[in-house]
Amino acid sequence: MPTAIKISDELVAEARRYAGVYQRSVPKQIEYWSTIGKIAEENPDLPYSFIRDILLGLQEVEDGETLPYPAN
Repeated sequence: MPTAIKISDELVAEARRYAGVYQRSVPKQIEYWSTIGKIAEENPDLPYSFIRDILLGLQEVEDGETLPYPAN
């Protein structure tokens, strides 16, 4: 269920810029940043690029865009 929260105008403006670049809505951009931040706090040794690749892989699985791993 959506919840209204107060955030700074500066954060909204920055989210709007990034949202335009990444083709997201402003709320989805803020949700994305929140997800990345939570994962980074829970896994401080993982670089951003690794976290991003994990999220991309999870989305590929959800979209059915995976191939079986070849067993040799």
